[in-house]
Amino acid sequence: MEFDFATLSAADRYKLIASSVTPRPIAWLTTQSAAGVPNAAPYSFFNAISGDPTLVVIGIMRRADGTHKDSAANILETGEFVVNLVAEHDAEAMNFTCIDAPPEFDEGLHAGLELVPSSAVAPQRIATAPVSLECKLYQSIEAGRTTIILGEVIRFHIGDAFVDPDRLHVDAAAMGLIARMHGRGVYARTTDLFEMNRPDFAAWAAQQEQEPGNS
Repeated sequence: MEFDFATLSAADRYKLIASSVTPRPIAWLTTQSAAGVPNAAPYSFFNAISGDPTLVVIGIMRRADGTHKDSAANILETGEFVVNLVAEHDAEAMNFTCIDAPPEFDEGLHAGLELVPSSAVAPQRIATAPVSLECKLYQSIEAGRTTIILGEVIRFHIGDAFVDPDRLHVDAAAMGLIARMHGRGVYARTTDLFEMNRPDFAAWAAQQEQEPGNS
């Protein structure tokens, strides 16, 4: 079945994209206004997109009245934020911070989050998150009803149990991260895994020469 997105409403386009492009990692953002008001909220239009510079991208849709959500407003105002990754043990707290509260409402406080100071940015990070990325705003792009945030990672925090400090080998499976899936409120665990090695062209070419009929 084919859909011409030029003929569909924004709501219908969102429904198809958000239900198909899965699983999506979750950026549990902690931000702070210039006045010092903290905010915590999760976003799943998110990923890492560059290693040099080390950049992450988050798409934050505006409210129905066209104004920026608190996360976007704080990032644009201060140029700082923290991306906290979400483990299953934090799922309920993360979900609570989706609440449509006014700007003065402290989602982290009411969700019972344990927040600790960041090293290089004002917003605090979530202590129970297996990974937290302290970021500076690299670029923002206003695209229709979405604010696209490019953030440069300047500090990387990871639980000691999840990384070999000598080899920098990360035990991703042990982190128990969850991801966003289709529909309202549907999430996936990252426990059902399989592995494939990246092919090597020289080895593949040599194998082709050895097979009967290819010489």
